[in-house]
Amino acid sequence: MKVLMVLTSHDKLGDTGNKTGFWLEEFTSPYYVFKDAGADITLASPKGGQPPLDPSSDGEDAQTESTQRFKDDKDAQEHLANTTILSDINPDDYDAVFYPGGHGPLWDLAESQESKAIIEQIFQANKPVGAVCHAPAVFRHTNNSDGESLVKGKKVTAFSNSEEAAVELTDVVPFLVEDMLQENGGDYHKGNDWEPFVQIDGNLITGQNPASSAETAKAVLAQLG
Repeated sequence: MKVLMVLTSHDKLGDTGNKTGFWLEEFTSPYYVFKDAGADITLASPKGGQPPLDPSSDGEDAQTESTQRFKDDKDAQEHLANTTILSDINPDDYDAVFYPGGHGPLWDLAESQESKAIIEQIFQANKPVGAVCHAPAVFRHTNNSDGESLVKGKKVTAFSNSEEAAVELTDVVPFLVEDMLQENGGDYHKGNDWEPFVQIDGNLITGQNPASSAETAKAVLAQLG
């Protein structure tokens, strides 16, 4: 079982002067869900190498069992520091793809032609595509085999407008993921803010927020049987 995890390379939070990147929990929880299931994991990012970590996701209040495990796991840290350049990835080599969130993907992965091609190829091969929190931004330009939006008519979730308002970044982000999914014809649903919520529509699997990251990865595993 080969799983591709794609992380952002973008570290600037709009024009705020603050840093962003990937959200630690949204990487570590799925990483260990896949690892503990025996998956062969490849990590990739648009620029390769060490992806930028959103500093907000490494605060004391953001630590979880999986983030603590990662901090004690030198092999995993080295794995993360050496991500493969996304353009070098052959989607045919993988059984599933998973996108951790953080605000970074809104700027780079949402607009990446390489990411778009990987998602479309894996999805059209009837393999699972998973994304959590802000990472469903990667479906902004993806299409199905009919040339329509990949999310059209499909049950999806992502970081909600109310959660974005709560972190006071509504006017900073390039677009709101909830709005984009609906504009693309997605059947958007959400649970309570900050609580686990996952939507499964065949091989399209999305999670709402950091608390949903492990369950989203488990749903991808379930699709793999």
